[in-house]
Amino acid sequence: LQSYFDYLSQHMFWVHRLQHLVLHHIGPFLVVLAVPHEVMAAGLPGRLRGPVRAVLGSRPVRGVYRFLQNPVTASVLFVGLIYFWLTPSIHFIAMLSASFYKAMNWSMVIDGLLFWWLVVDPRPPEKHGTPRYPTRILMLWAVMVPQLVLGAYIALSGHEIYSAYSVCGRAWPISPLSDQEYGGLITWIPPGMMSVVGILVVLRLWTRSSERRERAVGPAELAVE
Repeated sequence: LQSYFDYLSQHMFWVHRLQHLVLHHIGPFLVVLAVPHEVMAAGLPGRLRGPVRAVLGSRPVRGVYRFLQNPVTASVLFVGLIYFWLTPSIHFIAMLSASFYKAMNWSMVIDGLLFWWLVVDPRPPEKHGTPRYPTRILMLWAVMVPQLVLGAYIALSGHEIYSAYSVCGRAWPISPLSDQEYGGLITWIPPGMMSVVGILVVLRLWTRSSERRERAVGPAELAVE
């Protein structure tokens, strides 16, 4: 957000879609794939660790977290936010209002972190109550299809949908329809690829979980024999 890229995203629709691809998909996916929560917790100042644990462990926060991390809620929210911020009238306001613009970007980051953590959580479902692996794969398919439909609609539409960029002026000399087509393609193709990558990660987690169970059961069965 401190770079010139943020300025371009406010004056070019396709750069804006690239920005949200990073904020909502690629960035959060890579962050949660690293499982950084223990390192981040260790990096907190000592005086803050107690209060942070108390807040995160409180009943209201845990209740909200459980609601947001329900597979259905998480999937609907993940796609719903994309559709919400790309609603032409809402998008127009968000691109012209600094507060709405920041709220839009932060909502994408936070929702991306929550969704991808639910999907690629490495903890075994049978021990920690996380969604089972078939459910995670179904979630990724469920969020992929609406994004493909929306991206195709934007890219193939023959008229200008998002007029905010014409009002503010585009950073580069490009026609509104070309700008919109490129943005639609970014909304259409890369998110589908991210779902496929997510499915491959889930399949790998599933395989590792099965291997761990086999190793745990093997010695017990040998002892019985």
